[in-house]
Amino acid sequence: MRSISLYKRLAVAVSAVGFIVAAGSASAQEQTIRVGTVSGPDAEVWQVVQKVAKKNGLNVKVVEFNDYVQPNAALDAGDLDANSFQHQPYLDSQIKQRGYKMVSVGYTYISPLGIYSKNLKSPKDLAQGAKVAVPNDPSNENRALLLLQAQGVIKLKAGAGTNGTNATPLDVAENPKKLKIVELDAAQLARALPDVGAAVINTNYALAAGLQPTRNAIGLEDIHSPYANIIVVRTQDKDKPWVKKLVAAYQSEDVKQFMKTQFKGAMVPSF
Repeated sequence: MRSISLYKRLAVAVSAVGFIVAAGSASAQEQTIRVGTVSGPDAEVWQVVQKVAKKNGLNVKVVEFNDYVQPNAALDAGDLDANSFQHQPYLDSQIKQRGYKMVSVGYTYISPLGIYSKNLKSPKDLAQGAKVAVPNDPSNENRALLLLQAQGVIKLKAGAGTNGTNATPLDVAENPKKLKIVELDAAQLARALPDVGAAVINTNYALAAGLQPTRNAIGLEDIHSPYANIIVVRTQDKDKPWVKKLVAAYQSEDVKQFMKTQFKGAMVPSF
């Protein structure tokens, strides 16, 4: 009787050890990474990404920042595995200034710059000599001029706006309709619409004025514009398996639908 009882106790012990080993193996299969982003809509999107990634064995811990400098510094220092808050031109400028070894591994979304008009259906309908208002800050004015060029209404000098410097109206090489480029503070552009043929307006100011980019703009930045936001990792990590899982989780149908329903054109998926 004693030998049977001892056998049972041993069997239970072995079973328990087996369970612990199995649990440990399951835990080991789930990898944890830290991703930096900015508070607000970006962080909301990452809550959805976390759920999708979890299904594929990737535990994503989101670290929120309130500025655009710290996420790259933290990634460079190894305190983060990835970040998601910036577009390629900003990353390029940070790499140039600080010597970071970082690379983009996937698109996320764009808050598209749009061309708006009170009475036109296309930028090509602009009249001869019409006024076109653009933001007067260097980065957004550059985006605006590139958008007008993409829509075929002006042509910039070769390389202007894409070689690490910002284009200005002085870089317009061809202007068949002799459009008058009017530089205004970005916050004033929507209010100026009645007085100009068209205005190039940032998404946040367009939405505040009751304009929805995907419905009201007569011209929008391409979703793969250089100003689309990206997921960034250290160059040494770009080929690691978790990177592919992370990008796939972000570029999932769940995330795409969340953006479309939650932000209504303020954030347009770039994937």
